[in-house]
Amino acid sequence: MPLVLIILLPLTGACLPALLQGRSSRLLASVSALPTLFCLLLLLSWLPHVMRGGDAVVQTLAWLPSLGLAVGFRLDGLGLLFALLITGIGGLILLYARYYFAGSTTSARFFTLIQLFMAAMLGIVLSENLLFMLVFWELTSLVSFLLIGYHTHDHAARLGARMSLVITGGGGLALLAGIVMLGQAAGGYELSVVLEAGERIRGNERYGLMLNLILLGAFTKSAQFPFHLWLPHAMTAPTPVSAYLHSATMVKAGLFLLARLHPALADTALWFHLVTLTGMLTLMVGAFVAMFMHDMKGLLAYSTVSHLGLIMLLLGLGTPMALAAALFHLVCHALFKAPLFMMAGYVEHATGTRDMRNINGMWRFMPALMVLSSISAAAMAGLPLMSGYISKKMLFNESLLLATPDWAAVIIPAWVALAALFSVAYSIRIFHNVFFNGRPIDLPVWPPRAPRRLALAPIALLSLATLLLGLAPERAYTALVQPAFAAARQAAVAPYDFAALGTGVTLLMSLFALAGGALFYHLRTPLFRLHARLPAVDAKEIFDWLMRRATTLAQQRVFQLENGSLQRYLAFIMATLVVLVGLQLHDVPRWDGGVALTPLDPLTLLAAILLCLAAIGVVVYHHHRLPALLLLGVTGLVVTVTFARFSAPDLALTQLMVEVMAVVIMMLALSFLPQTSPRGSTRLRMGRDLTIAGLVGLGVAAFSFAILTRPQQTISDFFMANSMPGGGGSNVVNVILVDFRGFDTLGEITVLGIAAVAVFAFTRDLHLKERVVETNPAHWVAEPHPIMLGSVARLVLPIALLVSAYIFLRGHNQPGGGFIAGLITAVALTLQYMAGGLVWAQARMRTAFRPLIGAGILIAAVTGLGSWLFGFPFLTSAHGHLHLPLIGDIALATAMLFDLGVYANVVGATLLILANLGKLMTVTGPGKEIG
Repeated sequence: MPLVLIILLPLTGACLPALLQGRSSRLLASVSALPTLFCLLLLLSWLPHVMRGGDAVVQTLAWLPSLGLAVGFRLDGLGLLFALLITGIGGLILLYARYYFAGSTTSARFFTLIQLFMAAMLGIVLSENLLFMLVFWELTSLVSFLLIGYHTHDHAARLGARMSLVITGGGGLALLAGIVMLGQAAGGYELSVVLEAGERIRGNERYGLMLNLILLGAFTKSAQFPFHLWLPHAMTAPTPVSAYLHSATMVKAGLFLLARLHPALADTALWFHLVTLTGMLTLMVGAFVAMFMHDMKGLLAYSTVSHLGLIMLLLGLGTPMALAAALFHLVCHALFKAPLFMMAGYVEHATGTRDMRNINGMWRFMPALMVLSSISAAAMAGLPLMSGYISKKMLFNESLLLATPDWAAVIIPAWVALAALFSVAYSIRIFHNVFFNGRPIDLPVWPPRAPRRLALAPIALLSLATLLLGLAPERAYTALVQPAFAAARQAAVAPYDFAALGTGVTLLMSLFALAGGALFYHLRTPLFRLHARLPAVDAKEIFDWLMRRATTLAQQRVFQLENGSLQRYLAFIMATLVVLVGLQLHDVPRWDGGVALTPLDPLTLLAAILLCLAAIGVVVYHHHRLPALLLLGVTGLVVTVTFARFSAPDLALTQLMVEVMAVVIMMLALSFLPQTSPRGSTRLRMGRDLTIAGLVGLGVAAFSFAILTRPQQTISDFFMANSMPGGGGSNVVNVILVDFRGFDTLGEITVLGIAAVAVFAFTRDLHLKERVVETNPAHWVAEPHPIMLGSVARLVLPIALLVSAYIFLRGHNQPGGGFIAGLITAVALTLQYMAGGLVWAQARMRTAFRPLIGAGILIAAVTGLGSWLFGFPFLTSAHGHLHLPLIGDIALATAMLFDLGVYANVVGATLLILANLGKLMTVTGPGKEIG
């Protein structure tokens, strides 16, 4: 079974709600749950293989091998454990959302985003290639930004979303740098390579920098101190988002990454101090603040921060079974925290508030929810027979086994015992304050209404799983955690001795935490008064102030450099070029390399003189726009002739077509401008510009002379030798564009399409002032579409299209190709617009431009993907000969399909730009939409 199917199923599910906009949450949840259910069943089918200790399943599809990029997937015990949590809890969240959004007709966006997030998380835990994993890593940051800011009308939600994006996105940039360094040190980016290169990585001279960058990415994603602030302020999101992202998935991504890279990066003093100390601080800060939070979701958020710190602490300890304890508690935390978030959502709906000072006595209104929540709260507190009790004793036991360094052997056990005391206290508080503690006070909604019984099904299932995990920890550990532990360690591991947890100091630490937590909660009134005296710190306000200051500072620096003067920008760029290049080249001992230059013939000399005169003419007459534009066109035509003269016919054809289109676009722009421009440059500025231009010109000439007179060997020999055998074409330029460098071309036509759509969007509803007419206004309107031009244009069109087809078909072996053919077609069709006008031409244009752009990009991309079906890298072309009766052999290459995509994109993008710029010139304004 292809592992990619596990990711494609949620992606498919993400598309379905978008097709059902406005439908009920019941239908949306049902449609969304089906792909998730199938995904979960596929994962469960791999469980027997993993439990038997089978090898990791790795499936790789080459993409860009030269860059170390491959679409690879890896399924082992660790990936399966996280994938089961992601899909299992994700399916229950969809069911919960069905009731949470009951009555809403605008929840389709939520169901789409939550499944897109599920797919991204699955991509992280199942990726074999670390660079490929980074794509999914960043996708989780982007989608979580949209989910946290789901209530777009809420200012607090927007601030919380921005905070999460800035912190996790910044950490992602650091992680990118760290992963690149890690891959270089390991000799590859596949996990199979990285995990076996641990000794080489830890011995690398850049290990410290590499580790810090990777930890920065993991700490920001998993809300470790001091980057934890985004998580509590993400509670403005709908409760299903909090229950999923902030208990079981997104915040676990950083922990997964460190567990996955454990064999490569761990077991060093630097790892111990960075990971352990960060985990300790996060554990205590989260636990302390959670106790004094009045908001239900705020308390759960800070308790989540504390538990994430607990797991991070275990990842850093380095004792033999600390990693196993971390994975076990990770499962326990996901199972008991998600139901508590769900409970908070139901209580908020029923009461209209999340303030626990007002919410009291809910057991009278929601007895079933109270019973179910008691299981999760007891597990979070670590009461006996509960899963949290087992995992916290595992934490105590591992902390006691720590012998070095000396300070850690004493401080860490005491530290975790104190943090466990706080966890008992805040667990008692949320349960007691919500369901008991007297009667409700001034609730916005009265009386509270209990959720329907079926609505409690997700909470009931997760509570049951929590209970079973606490009653039978050995079975759960053997089935799920031990295979994950073995995969994370990349070695055979011994079973965990649960029998040793019930005695000795571990038992005393547990009793201390339980009794101390209960006493702490009992003394909450004076403690709350003491806490109220502490200075109030609003992290969101601090973050917002920092963002405003950073933005203001950046704007000040930008405005100092950018004042709207292109002349100034060019002066800065050219002066910098002269200084930097001059410093590098002033010590060159000899500019003449000894190779003779090509003899200068009279025609080449004449063309050079014309080019210089035309360029000087543009400078001299730049105040008179029309003559300057004509002279600028002359420079383009001379460059075209130069390309043809020096055996570059493809470049010549392309330059000619581009020159025509550029002149047309600039003519359109000039019609809205005065015919002359003001004279604004002072003599001093003109002298400065002349000096800089002269220095740059002399420098370029000298540098060109030095290069051309030196013996050199370029990569052109490789392309000429491999063009026919490797690409099936004798036109080296076209083979490079559609085969050797096809990925570059795909990116370029994508950018071209985006630029065209941007022009369409900007001019869609744009109303410009009337064109400036300074003299002889009748000249502009006397004959807007001359009959002679119209007759010639219609006659030229079929000939031009025939030439375009000829240029396209021969492009792989002779000068031509999709780009040039597209420009010829665009010029011919533009001539129809100029001759007949927008209304006349658009009425006869049967093809819309935007779909043509999309079709071009899609054809090019699908052509590249097709090579995967045959086991070749992305955009690998196939070529051969086809024999046809009466015609003979025909050379064919799949690159022609790619070229067809280029052709369609160029035609659509060029016409979309020109038609929408030309639309602005119509008498009636923007008029009917074009494109």
